[in-house]
Amino acid sequence: MIGTEQYTDKYIMERMEIMSKVAVVYWSGTGNTAAMATAVAEGAQEKGAEVSLMFCGEFGAERMDDFDAVAFGCPSMGSEQLEEGDFEPMFTACEGKLAGKKIALFGSYGWGDGEWMRSWEDTCRSDGAVFACDSVICREAPDEDALSDCKALGAALA
Repeated sequence: MIGTEQYTDKYIMERMEIMSKVAVVYWSGTGNTAAMATAVAEGAQEKGAEVSLMFCGEFGAERMDDFDAVAFGCPSMGSEQLEEGDFEPMFTACEGKLAGKKIALFGSYGWGDGEWMRSWEDTCRSDGAVFACDSVICREAPDEDALSDCKALGAALA
């Protein structure tokens, strides 16, 4: 019989499953997309991922290679577009690193029909991104269904 004393920390560490590293990067003006981002992070963590939840000002193209997958979250602004002051410049800088990168998109909107998300998805596809799952959008504040969908999005990235 093998005693537990033979299972050293090194032995255990060598056999542990390597966790994926997931970044959840978002911009939120009203808190709706922030709530979605938190649910995405929770879903990835529940699947064992190491998650970094951060506002878009804390992230840039130079950090893309630090993560196995990235979830980007931004609400629809103006005439169905990404937030232009902080989020869009950060995302545009990251576009050159999207080829082959596992990503997911999420965000909220107050008007329109989700055109901003369809346009954003098209941009990511043409940049060569690999979608882990369907994007998640919700009108105004996320309800329980939207938060559940966000958790599933996070789990798909893990």
